[in-house]
Amino acid sequence: QVQLVESGGGLVQPGGSLRLSCVASGSIFSINDMGWYRQAPGKQRELVAGITRGGSTNYADSVKGRFTISRVYGKNTVYLQMNSLKPEDTAVYYCNADASSLRYWGQGTQVTVSS
Repeated sequence: QVQLVESGGGLVQPGGSLRLSCVASGSIFSINDMGWYRQAPGKQRELVAGITRGGSTNYADSVKGRFTISRVYGKNTVYLQMNSLKPEDTAVYYCNADASSLRYWGQGTQVTVSS
């Protein structure tokens, strides 16, 4: 079992920045890929950024050049640095971990970009 706890969401003006954190606990040695997803009202959940156990990253086209995912193994933590935020980035952001062929999710953290 893996537990994921996100933090760092909030209200920010367009053009601002936020950093989301996700701390993993439990069977952390079984974790392979991790990522951040988001879900806006009335829309499907979508991948924002992913990072493999080896550190390779991938991003949704809509966030390339603005968001950066990183992983600190000693702290069992994955971060999402979000810069140049836009109103269309408003969503609930979820941390995800793939471990032992199972997929785990955090509870989500709200990000609202508005003036």
